[in-house]
Amino acid sequence: MPPLRTLLAVPVSLALLALAPIASSAPSAFPADTLLPLLVTRGGAPAAALLALDGNDSRYAHAGEGMTRADHFRAGSITKTFIATLFLQLADEQRLSLSDTVEEHLPGLVRGAGNDGRALTLRSLLTHTSGLYDFSADTRGTVPVTPLQAVRIALTHPPADRGRFSYSNTNYVLLGLVVEQVTGRSYATEAERRIITPLRLTGTSFPGSRTSLPRPHGRAYSADGTDVTLLDPRVAGAAGEAVTTLADLNRFYAALLGGELLPPRRLREMLDTRAAHGAYGMGLFPVELPCGTTVWGHNGRISGSYVRIAATVDGRHVLTFRVNTDAMADPGLESAVLAAEFCPRTS
Repeated sequence: MPPLRTLLAVPVSLALLALAPIASSAPSAFPADTLLPLLVTRGGAPAAALLALDGNDSRYAHAGEGMTRADHFRAGSITKTFIATLFLQLADEQRLSLSDTVEEHLPGLVRGAGNDGRALTLRSLLTHTSGLYDFSADTRGTVPVTPLQAVRIALTHPPADRGRFSYSNTNYVLLGLVVEQVTGRSYATEAERRIITPLRLTGTSFPGSRTSLPRPHGRAYSADGTDVTLLDPRVAGAAGEAVTTLADLNRFYAALLGGELLPPRRLREMLDTRAAHGAYGMGLFPVELPCGTTVWGHNGRISGSYVRIAATVDGRHVLTFRVNTDAMADPGLESAVLAAEFCPRTS
């Protein structure tokens, strides 16, 4: 899912006042927790949960029924942060260069309707500046497809302007194919050996075509209330396949931004948004909050799940929240939760 770039243009104190429940007890020490029930009452989600990590301290909060701290859920496009991390590791090992063309790794694949892999670099895929059409705009995220089928769907459409930021799931599906070509192993296997196992992310997996979720898990619902807990992850593939937990996502982002997975030079590359004109780095994007604090993260929307993770640039303060549906009736609540968590509180 593309990054949310519209923030509440009001001071944090006013945002919290406007969004606070009408009936409340003593003020919470954590305003983000106070706002969480609004994801249910105003956002229309059956249930919501958050897990925050600040230094060595963590806290959990939830609203609604049928959701627990240990639940597994679909992470959607937060998968892209895993894929981008793999690429920067491979680049650091000189297994590939971000300036390589797509054609060099996937010869003859990206051709048609004005698309040409000879003119596209791996960097343009990572930063969503390739101009390739988003295949999921045609499949609506409900049709399982192979990576090659996803690419072929995209190539029936002319590209957008190359060099401009245009979010497309096709970019990361292609990156998944490049990982396999370079390493001889699937992106799922590489993610497991390079990220999941070293960080002990015991609740994180790339399920392939497995439609069920690992236990424990709650239910997942589409915007119209249909139960979509069973889902073929091939609707997203390398662009959004991952299944994870709140604790694992917080651990992953803390480790990534804290320098455990990439050397400083590669982490700086990941956070460089110049190619996408400030909108996107590689597998994550910045948001400047009303108080001036900038957080880095990603969101993930897949049928039955919406997840948002954000962190300070040093990875010491991380927040992940999720709802068990794929659309919120009041999307402005997301910005309010981030501001409540990361902007300084006054007494």
